[in-house]
Amino acid sequence: MLQSPVPDTTDKREGHGAWAGGPIVLVGLMGVGKSTVGRRLAQRLALPFADADNEIESAAGMSIPEIFDRFGEPYFRAGERRVIARLIDGTPKIIATGGGAFVQDDTRALILAEATAVWLHADPDVLVDRVRRRDTRPLLRGRDPGEVLGELARVRNPLYAQAHIHVLSNRSPHEVTVAAILKAIGR
Repeated sequence: MLQSPVPDTTDKREGHGAWAGGPIVLVGLMGVGKSTVGRRLAQRLALPFADADNEIESAAGMSIPEIFDRFGEPYFRAGERRVIARLIDGTPKIIATGGGAFVQDDTRALILAEATAVWLHADPDVLVDRVRRRDTRPLLRGRDPGEVLGELARVRNPLYAQAHIHVLSNRSPHEVTVAAILKAIGR
């Protein structure tokens, strides 16, 4: 795991302490658990949580699949970039991003410069099991999830690997992933 240099503000009495290192942004492929892990991480650190996809839907007044259908991916990515820039305001919080956010050069540069990026990664078979539970993912519509996720991993993993911290998300409970992130950030 790579670790971003952050000040140690751990409260030794409580075990985790306040995080003063600015926003922590979770990146990785769809199905890796960014939203679920992010909510739990935020609870453990007593920080606000923001799901960029939910914020995008709220700002647009429609779902992400509707945005893709009506306006296309480039339009969605531009809105996503604006929302993430608004969320990364320097205050400590946990932000879960959509799978394609960190792939965009300017969004990735913003996250790397202004936040601590945490790449949650998992084997494609783990991701396939998880994404089959929901049919709301535009990139998977009418396609084989294994093929799509394998191709996305091939293209995106080298970009995700630029994140400051790398954490494996496997078939174990999400609390294991949360604990690994806490350890990586010195909490």
